[in-house]
Amino acid sequence: MPLKRQSAIPLYRQIQDYIAEKIKNGEWASGAKLPSQRALASFFHVNRSTIITALESLAAQGLIEGRHGGGTRVINSTWSLMAQKKATDWGTYVEAGRYKPNLPMIQKINLAEFNPRVIRMGTGELSPELLPSEKFTELVKALSPNLLSLGYQEPKGALHLREALSRHLKTDGINASPSSILVVSGALQALQLISSGLLDRGSSLLLAKPSYLYSVHVFQSLGMRFIGLPSDHEGLQPERLAACKRKYHGVILYTIPSFDNPTGALMPEKRRQQLLSVCQQEQLPIIEDDVYRELWLDAPPPPSLKSMDHSGNVLYVGSMSKVLSAGLRIGWIVGPEAVIERLADIKMQSDYGSSSLAQLAAAECLRTGLYQEHAAFVRKQLRMRRNHLVDLLHTYFADLGQWQIPSGGFYIWLELLPAIDPKLLFEAALRHDVLINPGVLYDRSARRYLRLSYAYASLQEMEQAMQRLRNIVVELAN
Repeated sequence: MPLKRQSAIPLYRQIQDYIAEKIKNGEWASGAKLPSQRALASFFHVNRSTIITALESLAAQGLIEGRHGGGTRVINSTWSLMAQKKATDWGTYVEAGRYKPNLPMIQKINLAEFNPRVIRMGTGELSPELLPSEKFTELVKALSPNLLSLGYQEPKGALHLREALSRHLKTDGINASPSSILVVSGALQALQLISSGLLDRGSSLLLAKPSYLYSVHVFQSLGMRFIGLPSDHEGLQPERLAACKRKYHGVILYTIPSFDNPTGALMPEKRRQQLLSVCQQEQLPIIEDDVYRELWLDAPPPPSLKSMDHSGNVLYVGSMSKVLSAGLRIGWIVGPEAVIERLADIKMQSDYGSSSLAQLAAAECLRTGLYQEHAAFVRKQLRMRRNHLVDLLHTYFADLGQWQIPSGGFYIWLELLPAIDPKLLFEAALRHDVLINPGVLYDRSARRYLRLSYAYASLQEMEQAMQRLRNIVVELAN
């Protein structure tokens, strides 16, 4: 919130009034924890002493209370004071919810990504300058009114989109009829549907360590257990799969074989065949997350697990978000028809189908060739950006870290040589307007790692960020 610095009203009073209004309107309910003094000072761009003065005034009014070790909380609201009644303690309901909150660091990242001053060096989406905004606008304008539908689509998604996806998948060697495809609102929803629709509470999910899934609570919120498996520069190692299948309850495997998140690893064809063979022998189902497949930079990746699967053992997850637009929210699941029908039923219970307009636009992008054309453009741009970030690493981190050069995707998995507390590094970088994703988000033991993205920040911003980051690492290491 911008303060009126030329106003006769003191800054602390403006902040006090802002917080009081939040409490009065019920936005900050009784029991809610206020942001820290440091966070409030950063939000309002004032000194902590100004925040302290505002909070002391609110405490004197009986609206908030500081608790030792528990931060500052709302203890009443204006209307409840007037009515002499106890306000609803929404905090109790929030804490009792089924879904776990995001990790605190993830919550900070989600907020910081909307700060225009911050250079986003961890963001897993394309820069706005790489999105096909003009061409997409022209495509939507040219849509035939006969195609336009503002009503709900059938449970599996619009037929014309599933037919277009069926043709598109065939170019990657995946033979999937429209009836075995479910349209979803992005890959994350695909994982949510699988976790709630197919897996029992207490099931075990096998996955590489580190893994993107450790940074979200899609499966953990439903009481599922993660079993981390060793991985290397070629991805997940299949040696322990058979033993895990026999040891744990309700086992399923999750993998990103093409340009892994966060490591960028590419699983070679030989290992894919080994993994698929073990899983077929053990009747171990696989979730193949292939959202980065189109983002190869040096050469196309090996065949997907799904294209080599002849027993219906693989659920295949894809998305347009990484190539076309994160905001379009169109993804898909390919699998046996009985499974797809089950997941479609669950989806209808949750959102009654993905956006009809988004599905129509996605189908037209595939039909007209815009998707394929833009994928080629994105690959060219990402190749240049990756090479630029690698050059910056050689310039600023040759003595401070080591890394592998990814052959696709968005990320470089940087290992820092000095041992630095990842939380201190994250906070220090954010104070210098550089947003990073520490490795501990994806594996608690990956304390020396950073997931760096070359997809979002501009070339100039990358250089500014890496200069600042080097200075911060050197300072914290001494």
